[in-house]
Amino acid sequence: MIIGILTAIGLICGLIIYLVYIKVPQKVKGFEKTEEINSILPGMNCGACGYPGCFAYAQALAKDADLVTKTPCSQVLQDPESLEKLGKALNCTLDATAICKKALARCSGNSEVIYSYSGAPTCKAAAQLLRGYKRCPYACLGLSDCVEICPQGAVSIDLDKNVAIIDPDKCTGCGLCVTECPQDLIELVPAGTKIAFLCNYQPLKNIPGRERCDFGCIHCRKCFKACEDEAIEWNKETALPEFNQEKCTLCLKCIEACEQNTLADFTKIGKEKEAELVSV
Repeated sequence: MIIGILTAIGLICGLIIYLVYIKVPQKVKGFEKTEEINSILPGMNCGACGYPGCFAYAQALAKDADLVTKTPCSQVLQDPESLEKLGKALNCTLDATAICKKALARCSGNSEVIYSYSGAPTCKAAAQLLRGYKRCPYACLGLSDCVEICPQGAVSIDLDKNVAIIDPDKCTGCGLCVTECPQDLIELVPAGTKIAFLCNYQPLKNIPGRERCDFGCIHCRKCFKACEDEAIEWNKETALPEFNQEKCTLCLKCIEACEQNTLADFTKIGKEKEAELVSV
């Protein structure tokens, strides 16, 4: 009797399991697409894309394919084969030139030192005390946090100006330096950027007792007035110039008009310093 009851219970449980197996979907909706995208990604889980790992990034792309142009994976951009596979997985054509980005340190350096800092030799530590030891609270502290984290060796410190310099030719746009900088002065810009704005001072976020350095943007609008191609727009909310790279002809008139030297030819950033080292 007992054996019969146990056998019946076993058969019923087996039937239930079978019914559940054939009725319940084997995979979560969209999971196959996520797996396909994840298999294309490098699997480094560096977080440079803004997501905790490649799988999380793949999940986001499966839901919104447009994210690939807003927060691209720098490793995939360097691999034409992977880029083509990712485009097919997302049902779109991806152009590395159009979506590739480079890091730009928005500071021209030489901000005056206002007190002696003797703490831990990192930017993150120095920024904890009144946003650093320089006159401009938004200035590059030059303690090499970004240098240490860059896997491509694209970042160096200009010892004369005490500011980070990022070579766009070496930079892959991974964004690790962006998240590492406590001053929020490193930004990812389109690889086709022509004019670089080298100032991080935010006039609408003044800190009592602190001010812009002698080398920062003074909001004189001379660059805006000098541009004959209407490639510069003046943002009244931030009191800063904004550059339309498509209209820019790289005539360099805005650079010549800027008395503060906060504008530079993006393609030549870091090259002058390299030339000096070679000549020495």
